[in-house]
Amino acid sequence: MRAIVQRTLGLAWVVPALVLVGVFVYLPLVQNIGFSTLKWDIYSGDQEYVGLDNYTKLLDDPIFWSSFGNNLLYAVISIVFQVFGALLLAALIESIRSDRWRRSLRAIYFIPSAISLTVAGLLFYFMYEPNLGPLNHAFQAVGLGLFDQSWLGQESTAMFAIIGMSQWQGFGYSTLLFAVAIQRIPSELYGAAAIDGTGPIRRFIHVTVPLVREMTGLMTMVTISGAFQVFNEVMVMTSGGPNNSTQVMGTWLYRSGFVRNNFGYAAAIATLIFVITLGIAMAQLWVTRRRRVEW
Repeated sequence: MRAIVQRTLGLAWVVPALVLVGVFVYLPLVQNIGFSTLKWDIYSGDQEYVGLDNYTKLLDDPIFWSSFGNNLLYAVISIVFQVFGALLLAALIESIRSDRWRRSLRAIYFIPSAISLTVAGLLFYFMYEPNLGPLNHAFQAVGLGLFDQSWLGQESTAMFAIIGMSQWQGFGYSTLLFAVAIQRIPSELYGAAAIDGTGPIRRFIHVTVPLVREMTGLMTMVTISGAFQVFNEVMVMTSGGPNNSTQVMGTWLYRSGFVRNNFGYAAAIATLIFVITLGIAMAQLWVTRRRRVEW
């Protein structure tokens, strides 16, 4: 009887949280799927059921596929820098013997992550400015003026310029997480490897990398998921231009719904983003469960 009372009391504490999650998370998801089957003028309120027509239009929309490709490019470059690059930098920092230097370097690399994406975007917008921006002036100062160009004004460079800003902003955060994971590795393992005559590169490959693989898998999935939810960086720096070359799924969703007044189509894009990120989250749970590291 006592156990039943305790379970009932526990359930009473959980129910309010379940209600809030259901109302503010799952209900909007279900509603959005319903909206994606409509042709909806959000200004007049006119609605027309069109079934899967919005999803069919997605398959024939070249801008959507260009946006998807930009998200994919964003994910690949982010994995290179914010996962593998951050792991390497974290290992270098943690290999420094001076505790003061380790703490200082962690703080220095983390500072950009404390800056909001909007502020970082405006900062790099100024840096990329072709006439007054410091980037082109720096190329001229070292005799590389042939690289001067309108970084955000050309289709060939605009997306890479935005991704560059994003890597600068998020690199330190990933480095700090990997540093924490490396700190959890028992020092005895490094001591044993040193006694065996193993050099720093082999210690990194055979000790550090295997024992932080759980964090590596987690960061990979989080990075990919974040790459498919990019919005602020693009809106602040280019708003999807020039000529839609920097559109990502988030900005194309916004433009379709609130600029082109095609809310049902925007809801279909949102549903697809949800499916992609849900798949990534499920893969993350599966990978971390199978690759859990114990020592």
